[in-house]
Amino acid sequence: MSRLTKSCGALALALTMLVGSGQVNAQDSVATGGGGPAAATPAPSGGGDAAAGKTLFNNNCAQCHAVTDEVVVGPGLKGVLTRTPGRDWLHRWIRNSQAVIASGDPYANQVYNKFNKIPMSSFPNLTDADIDGILAYIEEANAAPAQAAVGGAAQERGGGGASAENGSGGFGAGPSSLFTFVLVALLVVMLLVLGVLLLIVTLLSKAISAPVVGTAGAETTPFLQRLKTGLANTVNNSTVRSIVIWLFIFVVTKESIDGLYSVGIQQGYAPKQPIAYSHKLHAGQYKIDCNYCHVGVNKGKNATIPSANICMNCHGVIKKESPEIQKIYAAIEQDRPIEWVRVHNLPDLAYFNHAQHVNVGNVQCQTCHGEIEKMEVVEQRSSLTMGWCIDCHRNTEVNTKDNAYYDKLVALHRKQSKAPLKVANIGGLECSKCHY
Repeated sequence: MSRLTKSCGALALALTMLVGSGQVNAQDSVATGGGGPAAATPAPSGGGDAAAGKTLFNNNCAQCHAVTDEVVVGPGLKGVLTRTPGRDWLHRWIRNSQAVIASGDPYANQVYNKFNKIPMSSFPNLTDADIDGILAYIEEANAAPAQAAVGGAAQERGGGGASAENGSGGFGAGPSSLFTFVLVALLVVMLLVLGVLLLIVTLLSKAISAPVVGTAGAETTPFLQRLKTGLANTVNNSTVRSIVIWLFIFVVTKESIDGLYSVGIQQGYAPKQPIAYSHKLHAGQYKIDCNYCHVGVNKGKNATIPSANICMNCHGVIKKESPEIQKIYAAIEQDRPIEWVRVHNLPDLAYFNHAQHVNVGNVQCQTCHGEIEKMEVVEQRSSLTMGWCIDCHRNTEVNTKDNAYYDKLVALHRKQSKAPLKVANIGGLECSKCHY
């Protein structure tokens, strides 16, 4: 799979060039009529594995192309087999496009010249089955209703698990909701008691200071004087003072606990990046697979930050005039790295491996990072605290299907419990898993 990921950009360019005789450059995002050779008779499905092709397409091609005739970054791939000289020609072209051009093939040279003679990387290790699988998926997707194809693709990329953006309670996840509710309830009760006491004190003060009706020469006490006397009596009341003191203690205690729980937590952190990059545009609208840019997420401890070369796979041709894209060109010309600001960061005392969670545990990106495909500016949605991680280990079931590694563990677990095997049951709560 690594060789497919590495050659993704060039494969996308190849497919762009193949269907490009009837469309303008992807920068214009507008399809136009065009020449080209007479359409060949539609080739048969060729026995390609459409299921495998779907995976290959979503991981490698969907960032630039739709399976329909819709223009994304490049033109749509609907009818790609009818726009080329044939399936065998496609195999030769994708494996070594420069050799096909050098042979004098008229259609290859026409496409090559139309797209500004941009060279395409060769794929000598890409098998016929790989290419046929992608082509079979394109045909199958266009044979189904358009609505189903679009919906299926969106669901494929959106992630299958529920998003646990904010996490639940637990050790290290912040004050429990019950604790907060009790404090708020006590605050409301105390305010009500204080109001009633003020009312009683005011009524008693008025009754004591009010003049006897009908008494000659009786003088009415001014309102401000009565208010001042009432407030003074309230302040000097030991019950009222006790309520105020306890209320102050509760508020200070809650704020102190909240402050202690929030030490080291950056939930909601959304720093300004040196280059304005929109995940909403790239991962959301254009549906670029996360693995295309973050190449280490399935095989390394870190997901890795994409290099400028990955950006240039598309922006070497697309939106070159953009001020933000020019910043990437400047970094390359000056041979300096782009100083991206890290958003999600665990303390050094905690060990986390992306490959273990994403590749083995099948954890979706949205589970930890939130709906990243909807973010214009990336922010930390989850708390990423110890309690948040532990709650996930307690609630997540282990996918043991067709994996002999777990057979003995499942057998031992079933002797003790009928509940599904959770991560916590296979050592997910052991301290040494994350701290060693």
